[in-house]
Amino acid sequence: MAATHAFWLAGRQATGEDTFDVTSPWDGRVVAAVSVPTEAQVEEAVAAAYAVRDEFAATPAHVRAAALDHVSRRLAERAEEIARLISAENGKPIKWARGEVGRAVSVFRLAAEEARRFNGGEGQRLDTDAGGQGRLALVRRFPKGVVLGIAPFNFPLNLCAHKVAPAIAAGAPIILKPAPATPLSGLVLGELLAETDLPAGSWSILPVPNDRMPALVQDERLPVISFTGSEKVGYAIMDSVPRKHCTLELGGNGAAVVLADWASEEDLDWAAQRIATFSNYQGGQSCISVQRVIADAAVYDRLVPRIVAAVEAQVTGDPNDDATDVGPLISEDAAKRVESWVQEAVDAGATLLTGGKRDGASYAPTVLADVPADVTISCEEVFGPVLTVQKVTGEAEAFAAVNDSKYGLQAGVFTHDLQTAFRAHRALEVGGVVIGDVPSYRADQMPYGGVKQSGVGREGVRSAMEDYTYERVLVLTGIQL
Repeated sequence: MAATHAFWLAGRQATGEDTFDVTSPWDGRVVAAVSVPTEAQVEEAVAAAYAVRDEFAATPAHVRAAALDHVSRRLAERAEEIARLISAENGKPIKWARGEVGRAVSVFRLAAEEARRFNGGEGQRLDTDAGGQGRLALVRRFPKGVVLGIAPFNFPLNLCAHKVAPAIAAGAPIILKPAPATPLSGLVLGELLAETDLPAGSWSILPVPNDRMPALVQDERLPVISFTGSEKVGYAIMDSVPRKHCTLELGGNGAAVVLADWASEEDLDWAAQRIATFSNYQGGQSCISVQRVIADAAVYDRLVPRIVAAVEAQVTGDPNDDATDVGPLISEDAAKRVESWVQEAVDAGATLLTGGKRDGASYAPTVLADVPADVTISCEEVFGPVLTVQKVTGEAEAFAAVNDSKYGLQAGVFTHDLQTAFRAHRALEVGGVVIGDVPSYRADQMPYGGVKQSGVGREGVRSAMEDYTYERVLVLTGIQL
């Protein structure tokens, strides 16, 4: 019998009238039952967060920092248990689940550090003109209000952490809605937050179904929305609440560019291994997984066989096995969608170099060449273990190919040339450019987000804190400067 998990309402455990089952994508077993908040309980959580917003904003920095440090320590202490939970509900191979817990440990530690130094105030002399003589402006940041954090299934712990930790660090109450497929990792955060001295009402974790999300989105007491998920849902949220502040971290079809100077045997082996690993980690269910390889003609014929061999060497199977690199997708429907996109590309003339087979919710790591530009897999985010390879001639054509997309999250450029690196930074229409590696690199403290249809705003602890707050100027008069 699977355990039934309570949710967290204004800092305390609570149960509703209904439950839903969380099942493993790997074997279909019921991992847990989760209690669903009633509409009255959701209202109680929102009202509590709204009522405590001024008190929480005024909470001393050391109190918020201590709470964040505590969560970081407790995540580390329970790391293996939580990694197993992530793997069970998400299907993520245990090696990657352990890495996700480690990242969440860092996110809360970084947030504790930022809580201590954020908002120190910046003094600005105003006597640069005669009318400002004797005046000094002091700029500080204050929370915009309660944050509604909406998290996805692919990083069920760390992307909850990226909503919760910056909000607490900034003194903004938060209502967290974890993904319905993977709520357990977010609920674990509630267990750890409940061990702290944060004010009651400053946080709630509510596993409400998606069809009840619009009411939360529309609630005027929640002026800040931080959403990670699909482009369609993200922009629907923004369009429905144009006067709210929305941070949207949406999709991508990450490109890895391999230029002509990345040409030694060691260079190509490194690039192929990194590309193979990060087109398939998390089952390809990462917004910055490698979906497109754009290789200069000077290295293409030597690189592609290495990529295919490295992809075929990826170990697929049981996510509980330490040796497994690639587990199932989140559901069989997700795998069927990937299967249909690959078949569409092959029917249109693409060459299947390896993979292309589905087994339930699992899809074999796949490489495609000669993919027509107008098929779905060229235009959309595949969110599965599928990679396309494309031959170009020269840097300009490579960069144009990267930009020939409605998405712009991150890109990787394999080059040794510093000038090329700076040209890439200038030319590529993305939120982040990674030199000498794949686009899948992300440090949790760096600004992270995209342009075009990949979203608006930035995550990363300090960047999110700035998104959750606004500047307020204090002008002091009669000051002898």
